[in-house]
Amino acid sequence: MLWNHWWNLVCELRSACTRTRTFLWMSLCLAGMTTRKDLQGVTSIVRSLGLQPACYDRLLDFFHSSALDLDQLTCAWCALVFRLDSVILRIHGRAVLVGDGIKVAKAGRKMPGVKKLHQESESNNKAEYIFGHSCQAVAVLTQALGSVFALPLACRIHEGTVFSNRDQRTLLDKMILLLDSLGLKQPFYFVADAYYASGKIVRGLLAHGNHLVTRVKSNSVAFFSATPPPPNRPRGRGRPAKYGKKVKVAALLKDADQLQEAPSPVYGEKGVTLRFRTADLLWRPVGILVRFVVVLHPQRGAILLMCTDLTLPPLDIIRIYGLRFKIEVSFKQALHVIGAYAYHFWMAAMTPLRRVSGNQYLHHKSEDYRNAVRRKIAAYHRHIQLGLIAQGLLQILSAKQPKVVWQSFGSWIRTVRPGLAPSEQVVAVALRTTLPEFLATAVKTSILVKFIRDRIDLSRTEGTSLAA
Repeated sequence: MLWNHWWNLVCELRSACTRTRTFLWMSLCLAGMTTRKDLQGVTSIVRSLGLQPACYDRLLDFFHSSALDLDQLTCAWCALVFRLDSVILRIHGRAVLVGDGIKVAKAGRKMPGVKKLHQESESNNKAEYIFGHSCQAVAVLTQALGSVFALPLACRIHEGTVFSNRDQRTLLDKMILLLDSLGLKQPFYFVADAYYASGKIVRGLLAHGNHLVTRVKSNSVAFFSATPPPPNRPRGRGRPAKYGKKVKVAALLKDADQLQEAPSPVYGEKGVTLRFRTADLLWRPVGILVRFVVVLHPQRGAILLMCTDLTLPPLDIIRIYGLRFKIEVSFKQALHVIGAYAYHFWMAAMTPLRRVSGNQYLHHKSEDYRNAVRRKIAAYHRHIQLGLIAQGLLQILSAKQPKVVWQSFGSWIRTVRPGLAPSEQVVAVALRTTLPEFLATAVKTSILVKFIRDRIDLSRTEGTSLAA
């Protein structure tokens, strides 16, 4: 039954494929990413489904094929997610989208887009400099029982290759383009860290009726509105002053009498009292009034938040930003459970990279070379997007069918907590456990089953266990 729910969801992505065979290869990839036990690239998909060795080359052809339209796949996936309205977390009628960057280590010297990257992190497990791909991702917050997930929508490699020396777009510009490519028709709040507290992001969001909730730096400044001159005073030369007194946002915490107290609305915090203050001030990067919320947390200290929606209550701003870390959890699951970034596609004709390489400027290369680089990066994007869809399907099953997931789990886990939805790992184990039954009993109802069974290698242990 769990696989039937999974298959019904996957069938709604059929519009992204030009042919039925392309759709079946896409569904096979999603099933393989969901059930594999190791994250060793495309070979792990072949092993997880017990496929014949010839399927390895067919899978490589699939990821490089234009028959799977990446933009249509992304729009179809977002449309599917937002049709499941009951799982979307909404605040004041708006969905909450979370954005951030992720840097994935890649050692290939013939992989386009790979460059030397600096990682700013307090974790001892992360090296300060790595060689890899720099991506930006967007997720939507969803709710399941007492849990909140960051369901991934899209991710793209936004650094490493420059096809034209006239291209002046920054990561902020590309994040706005990524949000626009989702094809969302309803307004939302976009939550991001202090790097995205920029006029480009605010203007790009406000142009479509959306709002930004972010953290600002500790040295941020704003302005009070200018006091209008007395009505009887003759007007002087020049336009009337727009900006009034300059104020440091952090200085709003110094006046203790103006601070309010309230129980913390942050996800997972209980018995914590916050002190905060709200002020609507002019922010020079966009020249409009924005809402600043300065928070004094008993453990985390001073936190400065900003929101472009002047009607949003301060506690809701604190609550929304407190959920930003969910995209970090989503990254962890994509890396270590799904393997969305575990691709190893090399470009044979590429000039080998040096270990200290930065961006690869391609405007002096031939058109054939640039097209080959575009084809390879498109293959990376298809692998990433399918991995994120596989992860999102696990989260949807966790939210919509938690009882069926636990009935199909067939194993033991120490950290079962009543009232919380099963994790992506639990759902993946449940699907892996019930895959042989799905392949044995659903031949007449699913063309995917026949497609997989025709390609199972009965000479290997993986194939015989699935065909038994």
